Amino acid sequence: MSMGIITEMYNEKENNDIDNSLVEQAKKEIKEVYLSDDRPWVLGYSGGKDSTVVVQLVFEALSELETYQLTKKVYVISSDTLVETPLIIQSINTTLRRVEEKAIELGLPIETHKVKPMVDQSFWVNIIGKGYPSPNQQFRWCTDRLKIDPANQFIKDKVNTFGEVIMVLGVREQESATRANVIKSHSVDGKVLMRHSTLSNAYVYAPIKRFDLDDVWGYLLNFNSPWGDDNQELYRLYSDSNSGECPLVVDKTVKESAGSCGNSRFGCWVCTVVNEDKALTGFIDNGHDWMKPLLNFRNWLTSIRDDRTMRMKYRMNGQIYFRPMQIKEHEGKECILVPKKGYRKKELIPIDDFDIVDKNQLNDYIKEHNIDLSTSDDPNILIKDEDGNLCRLGLGPFTLEARREILERLLKVQKNLKHPHDEEYELIRLDELKEIRKIWFDHGDFEDSLPKLYKDIMGHDLEWEQDESLIFDEEELSQLEMMCHEEGLDFKLMKKLLLIEKDYSGFKVKRGLMDKISSALKQDYLHL
Repeated sequence: MSMGIITEMYNEKENNDIDNSLVEQAKKEIKEVYLSDDRPWVLGYSGGKDSTVVVQLVFEALSELETYQLTKKVYVISSDTLVETPLIIQSINTTLRRVEEKAIELGLPIETHKVKPMVDQSFWVNIIGKGYPSPNQQFRWCTDRLKIDPANQFIKDKVNTFGEVIMVLGVREQESATRANVIKSHSVDGKVLMRHSTLSNAYVYAPIKRFDLDDVWGYLLNFNSPWGDDNQELYRLYSDSNSGECPLVVDKTVKESAGSCGNSRFGCWVCTVVNEDKALTGFIDNGHDWMKPLLNFRNWLTSIRDDRTMRMKYRMNGQIYFRPMQIKEHEGKECILVPKKGYRKKELIPIDDFDIVDKNQLNDYIKEHNIDLSTSDDPNILIKDEDGNLCRLGLGPFTLEARREILERLLKVQKNLKHPHDEEYELIRLDELKEIRKIWFDHGDFEDSLPKLYKDIMGHDLEWEQDESLIFDEEELSQLEMMCHEEGLDFKLMKKLLLIEKDYSGFKVKRGLMDKISSALKQDYLHL
């Protein structure tokens, strides 16, 4: 249904009694709940239709109160994951500024805040720095780190200050059956407020929980924004993205019901949880061609997730694990089945294409063939376990080489992204680059390659802080590697031990040093 048809449909209603009564009833309840106690409100704003309705209703309701009644704060918070779709974050920033300016003008106790993940938990630090595989439905690590934890930290800070807070959210029973069940499970008969399921001393108020989709758009298209936004423009954003909204999630127990922000909702431009990003595709189809490089990068990042040459063959803690294979008959040959997963196609690979290695002889095989399990090396082997099952080596983080390639491609997209109004978008921030640089060094990048990589692509240096870490030049590293090879020592282990020694140098009491050394020496990949 086009925007014009919907607008015409709602205009024909001429603000009938049913719509007006619903709006007036919502505002009446908001005023009653606001005046019932002195607990401050934290209002979640995502930039989408439902949260916009809530902010607008609260704004209007408070405007109708007397000045002496406006005794407690309303904090409007929005989650900036740092990988928001450029058009959406631009819209959110504008709205937050307008809301606060209008609130000051009218003397309303409303403040706006953006909550962001800690730099060491950002999307790019986790992927490019630590090597996390990009999120998918089975390993959706992004929601907690990028959205829930930053919002919850803000709420906890207010709880510490005021004792209790009330979260005001734009959740609706008719949004989905799952959402309706969640709302019902946390509700108490006769009570307006719901207890937050994971945060003590926090309560949830859902002023539009009984609104349906027609009510939401009917309100937005018939009642002007009190701070001057164009709600027609909000609808155009929905139309252009072919999607819904990505809500502010503040509860880990209901994050699954929030849906995936890359499919039916607009949220992170680099969302890899779904196979097809309908939001970015929708924007591009509606004339925002300048966003094509973002979509191409996102698709490439999704496609490499399960590429064995891009992933280490042990986990971050050095643990080796084996993944049992399904055996299928195909064209008269026994094959292992590699099931379809995301961009990866289903494969049937003849067992004859592999070397079959007994689990107890795996270490000898890897030494004999000079295989480094932390790099793109992917030994073409099947491991026979104690029960006779055939397995492949499980996958760990992205290799350092893969992380460098991801950063290189991302910086090229950032440099060449051409907005029609000559606006520049910072896809990765300086503090993230600095954090990634530290992590890479800890993971064995003694060459300190990130500053050079950045300069080669962007054409200029950043003001890198003086790094006091132990850094070898290429010749020294080459000599160290040769010595390790001659003595039969693991080069990566030697670099890790040097880092541990460096971290403890200068301390008289080196508490924990032996534990760190012991942990480094006990990593699985050293003792296959």
